[in-house]
Amino acid sequence: MNRRPMLVNVAGAAALLVTACAEPADTPGQDRGPGRVGGTIAIAASADADNLLPPLTFSIQGKQISDQIFDNLADVGEKLNTVGDRGFSPRLAQRWSWSADSTAIDFHLDPRARWHDGAPVRAEDVRFTLALLKNPALGSPLAGNVEDVDSVSTPDSLTARVWLKRRGPDSFFKIAAPIAILPSHLLRELKPDAIRGSGFAQKPIGSGRFRFSAWDRGSRIVLTADSANYRGRPNTDRVIWLVSPDYAAAALRFLSGEADFIDVVRPEYLARVREKGLRVVTTSGSLDYGYVGFNLRNKGGSQPHPVLGDRDVRRALVMSVDRAALVRNVFDTLGLVARGPATRVLPTSDTTLGPPYDTVAAGRMLDSLGWRRGGDGLRSRRGTPLRFSLMVPSSSATRMKLAVLLQEQWRKAGAEVRVEPLEVNTFGAQMDARKFDSFLNAWHIDPNPASVREEWTTAQAAKGGYNVTNYRNPLFDAVIDSAAAEKDAGRSIVLYRRGYRILTDDAPGLWLYELRNAFGISKRLEPGPIRADAWWSSLGNWRVTAARQ
Repeated sequence: MNRRPMLVNVAGAAALLVTACAEPADTPGQDRGPGRVGGTIAIAASADADNLLPPLTFSIQGKQISDQIFDNLADVGEKLNTVGDRGFSPRLAQRWSWSADSTAIDFHLDPRARWHDGAPVRAEDVRFTLALLKNPALGSPLAGNVEDVDSVSTPDSLTARVWLKRRGPDSFFKIAAPIAILPSHLLRELKPDAIRGSGFAQKPIGSGRFRFSAWDRGSRIVLTADSANYRGRPNTDRVIWLVSPDYAAAALRFLSGEADFIDVVRPEYLARVREKGLRVVTTSGSLDYGYVGFNLRNKGGSQPHPVLGDRDVRRALVMSVDRAALVRNVFDTLGLVARGPATRVLPTSDTTLGPPYDTVAAGRMLDSLGWRRGGDGLRSRRGTPLRFSLMVPSSSATRMKLAVLLQEQWRKAGAEVRVEPLEVNTFGAQMDARKFDSFLNAWHIDPNPASVREEWTTAQAAKGGYNVTNYRNPLFDAVIDSAAAEKDAGRSIVLYRRGYRILTDDAPGLWLYELRNAFGISKRLEPGPIRADAWWSSLGNWRVTAARQ
């Protein structure tokens, strides 16, 4: 399962590496004409949006587009800091202040902000939005962000006072950044469970730099510039998401020149992109990683898995895999070896984690556990073969290739692994039902390091939780809870890294790769700085070359 945000290196610089092409490329974001605006940007999308309502969208396409139509109170900065309120950029809130006892935040709204129907954005909109998210009838995946919110008062029309039940290190982030503010004057008469199917959902009205224009489902989504926006008019007139049924069709639109931008250039397409004289822009890292998850229980969940329920067997399996070779083989320069549940763009990342690659030590460990090789080189113990299946979505060529390479490496270690390709919906259903031995999954993490609890803590091992591996370690839970509650950023990082080490030493998973974002950009397009967690965050600042508008 992929978490959506949905979206620089640890020091916070949005360092972009531009791959050399047929012609020298303009520096991304370079302004070659003061005040120049106009033109249309066409974006190649490999799937349609599910919906454009910020509290209800699950798809990355829905997130990209709704973030242009709606604004949040403040946006996370380039360093992706989620502790306290340092580094955040004002959006609807011009400024903010804390009460003396830190139990309330006053968000002072920009008086220039207007909804696209002309109505002013007011504090009542903030109160309405947070109350709506707390309402279980809405069923928003963002509801967890308002768990610590007690209530919202409005001392005046431009001040929203958010009262907290308790202040955590990430309280400001959870309220200000992931939540888009909604227009109360257009939604307050609707029941929460009716919003998804409302007229507003078909033609959303927000306060962002782009207005909704049209949505031809399965074909295109069109946004137009909000010329009088309080944050400034966008540099382009229109942005169009050209919807394709799959990645290959989207890539063809980019390669043919029909689209100006594609948000993923897969390794197998790099040569073709360069041959066309198009640019490839990569970030130094991302929030995306791939991993193998081991099921610590049998498929019925009644007892430990006969092979993967043993911590030392899992560690030996991890030590048997040459991750560096796998990453080079599959991703070329677009991947990095993963070492744990935090990618390198996060300050909590630790690249020293986990059992090292050591086939000799792995063999000794399996020998000591009684897993002996037979004449065919495969291991067994007291009649039980060292055998398990590896579930993989058949639609992912990348993960299918990785699965075969893993199968080969584990066979050398004496393990018989059966690759089990599944249609993606079946893959997800099997994960949810925990009817698997192991799976090869991709995961998009949140900039907030506390999100590690969603996939690995004991509480999430309950039915319906994200912890489908059935990993349980009270010490890990306690350390991560302490890290999430620690208000000092430095001490919090130390605690997170301690928790990550406990987790990776237990080896409920094999972290394989981190992706470097690779974007394809046409020569007519001048993008602004591209943030690792959300390339679209500065879309309003992108320009179309004057001669090619």
